[in-house]
Amino acid sequence: MEVLPPPTVPDKHPSIVYGLEDRVPLGTAVLVGAQHVSAMVIGTITPPLILAGALKFSQTDTAYFVSLALLASALGTWLQCRQRGPVGSGLLSVTGTSFSFLQPLILAGQAGGLALMLGMSLITAPLLIVLSPFLARLRSVFTPLVSGVVVLLIGASLIPTAFFGLSTPLRPDAPPWLGLVVGGVVIAVIVASQATGRTWARISGAALGVVAGCVLCAMLGGLHTPEAGTGEWLTRPRLLPFGFAFDWKFVAPFAFIYLVSMLEAMGDMTATSQLSGLLTSGPAHWRRISGGVLADGLTSTITALFGGFPSATYAQNNGVIQITGVASRRVGYVMVVILLLLGLFPVVGRWVTVMPPPVLGGLALLMFGLVAVAGVRLLFSAGLGQREGVIVALSLGVGLGLPTQPNLLASLPGWLHALLESGISAGGLTALLLTLAWPAKV
Repeated sequence: MEVLPPPTVPDKHPSIVYGLEDRVPLGTAVLVGAQHVSAMVIGTITPPLILAGALKFSQTDTAYFVSLALLASALGTWLQCRQRGPVGSGLLSVTGTSFSFLQPLILAGQAGGLALMLGMSLITAPLLIVLSPFLARLRSVFTPLVSGVVVLLIGASLIPTAFFGLSTPLRPDAPPWLGLVVGGVVIAVIVASQATGRTWARISGAALGVVAGCVLCAMLGGLHTPEAGTGEWLTRPRLLPFGFAFDWKFVAPFAFIYLVSMLEAMGDMTATSQLSGLLTSGPAHWRRISGGVLADGLTSTITALFGGFPSATYAQNNGVIQITGVASRRVGYVMVVILLLLGLFPVVGRWVTVMPPPVLGGLALLMFGLVAVAGVRLLFSAGLGQREGVIVALSLGVGLGLPTQPNLLASLPGWLHALLESGISAGGLTALLLTLAWPAKV
């Protein structure tokens, strides 16, 4: 008797080999999971490293933040993939530390140190939990035009921070331009990897660039071994390890960036749904979106309790789905195991903390530029007519110009000063208010 093959999912995307609920052979799942991790691990550990450089964290604290970022990514990915009750999208959605929060975190760190940074993250993260059931009703407010302006400002505002690393001397007697050379090599390797068109090279391009930069730094005498650890074999997350502080004036900036993070997550999960052959409208779609945002809110809240920074759903893993043709959420569980192993062993965090600043600066420059490009794409997807052009122009003007006027900002009330001091929130709020005041013609 002839054995018939298992039925295929009729609405599966034509480029998908394994659909959302398909069982993937263990070897294939490990291979694809490793590619997903390689695509996002650099992005996950980079925000803690940038914060450490800007705020002068110790190597011990930085190693803890790196380990916790990996553990938080494991937690968030697990919550997203499993979909239990109202929590999780049930998609192959991957989470990691968010670049969007760098500017408000740095401002809070300068004002009140780690206690205030983590305190504000903890207090405002539940906003996502509260809003998640109402997302279908809010889609007319948080439009692609608003999110495009915000994402563009995120990239534009963060690009200057990349040059702090590029301008950091490799060693005391090194010329100032040597950091630019190292950063240029990192970028050149990544661009060359992308230009080959080969799958393995594109996926591993960022890692190859970092390795090339570190090798060059070692040859130039700018790579050092990490400080000795505490002797612990495993990273133990500690409850509120740096204390807790709160300041009302930082509520608005942090809350607004959480809204931005929510918008990005909605777009990322919609793209994942499309790739998985699922409808992107109707109750089932909004159930997935609501559960995904709720999972992000829970992840950021729990992570802040243990001294970590906010997390968000990542977009780059959708590219891995397209390349590999595997959309099965079961691959997410393999990723969780890999991320747990990376995060639990402190030696991983200690070695990452000694990455030379010019290497990190070259990587960050490219990443932040790509964030800005993603914002431009969102704006074009929204259409740029007369109304949209005026809104974008004014929003960018406020977002890029107002933070350069400290005397003007100092004359404002404390909460308004903190809100407008961040170009991201100032420009994004301008776009939101103008969109509401000038509705699009139907």
